[in-house]
Amino acid sequence: MRRSIPSLQGLLCFESAAKHASYTHASQELFITQSAVSRQIQQLEDFLGVSLFTRTRHGVELTHAGQQYYKTITPYLRGLEQSTLDIMSHKGLGGTLKLGVVPTFATRWLLPKLHRFNAIHPEITVHLETSTKPFLFNENIFDAAIYAGTLQQVEHWPGTQTHYLMHEDVVPVCSPALIRKYYPDAVMLNEMSFDLTAEQLVQLPLLQQTTRPSIWEEWFAHHQIKHTNPFEGQRHELFSMLAVAANHGMGMALIPQMLIEQELKEKKLVIASTKKLEGRRAYYLVHSSQESSPLIQKFVDWMQQELLISSYKNQDKTHP
Repeated sequence: MRRSIPSLQGLLCFESAAKHASYTHASQELFITQSAVSRQIQQLEDFLGVSLFTRTRHGVELTHAGQQYYKTITPYLRGLEQSTLDIMSHKGLGGTLKLGVVPTFATRWLLPKLHRFNAIHPEITVHLETSTKPFLFNENIFDAAIYAGTLQQVEHWPGTQTHYLMHEDVVPVCSPALIRKYYPDAVMLNEMSFDLTAEQLVQLPLLQQTTRPSIWEEWFAHHQIKHTNPFEGQRHELFSMLAVAANHGMGMALIPQMLIEQELKEKKLVIASTKKLEGRRAYYLVHSSQESSPLIQKFVDWMQQELLISSYKNQDKTHP
């Protein structure tokens, strides 16, 4: 059976005309005549059986159906163009790995290390897109995604295969100036850590994460510490935003240590207590169960090696 796919030329003319709201601008962008653009769009409308544009005094305007169609096909045309550029770039060797990643993990952990993956696998190009929500592989053009969540969440992610990477162990951190303000005589446990008592910790202002509103309540309950209001304090969506707020002395935040290594190294942040919230969430690499790319496996192997190295380094730093 013939697939219900219109001509690529017609789609390109439609996409360009929709973007510029003008057949003239589309003809200039595509280096064809305006009448050719008009003819291609007319053929596309005949194929679809709906009108995509209405004429106005200043050009053309998308109909409701045209708006929906433009929104739907645009990412696929971009993906087709990118895939073509990728295979031209690699000359059929290696390939491109398109990853969806949670934002702070991408900027704080993955990107600073990605050059090492490039050195080992120069034949693989990695493209990153960020989101704080689960990726739907049937809606986004991704090969895989790095996602932070619970085992139950990834188990109920339909049509996917999961690779465990590591647990997300969060630690309470703040600026050293905040601790000195409240406890001038506090003694550091090591070069990056204090170990404040429960009585001291509950006196410090808190910073909350919007996407995990009960995180402080969980932490205090886990360590059997009574706090009068574990939900108080400013709220920010991302760990990176919490790190900036904590750095400016606005409160104490719960953040995975691996995401703030630079701040700890530069002593902009310190660990306020050795008490962690361990293993409630983890990082996973997730991809479609129908996808069995060797590129994904190479990336998983590299990430697991990097995580092993980081784990050894953190053990050495945190031991007094």
